[in-house]
Amino acid sequence: MTKRYWNITFEEMMEARVHLGHYTRRWNPRMAPFISGKRKGIHITNLTKTARFLSEACDLAFYAASKGKQFLIVGTKKDAADFVTRAAIRARCHYVNKKWLGGMLTNWYTTETRLRKFRDLRTAQKTGKLNFLPKRDAAMLKRQLSHLETYLGGIQYMTGLPDIVIIVDQQDEYTALQECITLGIPTICLIDTNCDPDLADLSIPANDDARASIRLILNKLVFAICEGRSSYIRKN
Repeated sequence: MTKRYWNITFEEMMEARVHLGHYTRRWNPRMAPFISGKRKGIHITNLTKTARFLSEACDLAFYAASKGKQFLIVGTKKDAADFVTRAAIRARCHYVNKKWLGGMLTNWYTTETRLRKFRDLRTAQKTGKLNFLPKRDAAMLKRQLSHLETYLGGIQYMTGLPDIVIIVDQQDEYTALQECITLGIPTICLIDTNCDPDLADLSIPANDDARASIRLILNKLVFAICEGRSSYIRKN
């Protein structure tokens, strides 16, 4: 495996503000090994460790993708949602970029039922079947379809639990992370200075609030996944 594809430079990370953490009063002491100092009351992330763990995460993503494994990318906050969608589409991954519905993974039977309902309604809309219903019934079903599209649209083709879950913000996606831990699903997680680095299987210390930082980290992971997918296609 060649790591040159996802090498990251300190210039890239500095420009994307990957190094900027939270105010020192809002930190998790377990993040101390990943913090190099503080400036103007803000913790500074150790970029050497960011580069190291990002490289390890990309290696894992490449290897898993080369074996045909399925990924789920989760990022529901406003600054991450658009990047999550683009990254997932580019790498052919499943994604959740709106509210995480509790039990989405741990209660997979219910999620499958919702997905079948979603697919049935979408088919009914495409084939024009909704037009033959009374206006009131059609309007109700269209509202249901819109709701399901919003929250399940990114996992509409998911036929089972994902093999790896990439989480953009540990704090915001804590429920998703806990479900992965319960089910034993490996996780790759961006962790800011207020996070717990021991929760995810592979943590990448980085600014999880700055849009440029989120975009940079996701782009590296997505590139590794795409390379792995290409390798998988060539082998098969």
